[in-house]
Amino acid sequence: MTKTILITGASRGFGKIWAEAFLKRGDNVIVTSRNVAQLQDLVSKYGNSVLPLELDITNKADCITVVNEAREHFGHIDTLINNAGYTVFGAIEENSEKEARDLFDANVFGTLWMTQAVLPIFREQGKGHIIQLSSVLGINSLPTMGLYCATKYAVEGFSEALQMEVKELGINVTLIEPNSFQTDFFGTSAIASSPIDAYTKVTYDFQHGEGVKLENIGDPNATVEAILEVVDAQNPPLRLFLGKLAYPWTQYTYGEKLASWEAWKEVSLKAHGH
Repeated sequence: MTKTILITGASRGFGKIWAEAFLKRGDNVIVTSRNVAQLQDLVSKYGNSVLPLELDITNKADCITVVNEAREHFGHIDTLINNAGYTVFGAIEENSEKEARDLFDANVFGTLWMTQAVLPIFREQGKGHIIQLSSVLGINSLPTMGLYCATKYAVEGFSEALQMEVKELGINVTLIEPNSFQTDFFGTSAIASSPIDAYTKVTYDFQHGEGVKLENIGDPNATVEAILEVVDAQNPPLRLFLGKLAYPWTQYTYGEKLASWEAWKEVSLKAHGH
């Protein structure tokens, strides 16, 4: 059955790849970008099945307008994929106030505004699926990526609560948690903070670590089957890793966390007071 899917940040990376995959199989897709000219190739190829809309996700009014235009154009929306976002590289002390506020505006508030905009439509329909592009860095942290991690931790937190709030309304929520993939994530869409000499070593170690080696970076085209399966699932998961590194890394880090909590358990219990 034909689905109608709204994808933010669809001009490149996962957004573009997934949009084309849905269009190829006959779905209707609303694609958004700050620059709609970057979406015209999809329009030329797929015609009336694709609706390109300009969107600044940091503007809540824009988000509401786009969602309403999308629903009016196709009559309904089945799935929202909140894909738009970017990263800032730099140690926490290196991150500027502007870099921090701008990143949270896009990654957290942009995702929140789009989520809030679509919820009335999904409630009216009695069904819908919100897919948040989180990251393995939404449940594990890395040095020099702390700000990005913080934004994804925030998306994880409100999205998990959201699932509890809307499940009985027929609305599903899924957090997609990729490890590194060969997208523009590390390229022109990223911002680097002004360096401080004290963090030269930790920055170097990160930039030459296992996670950024070419053989450990996934092929984004290989994610198509997974995203189609999630969108089509009657009972989609709350969380889904993409890539081969995310699960073993998380298994290790959460083992470390549990061990630490266990070691300090007596201190924790005494702190309860009675």
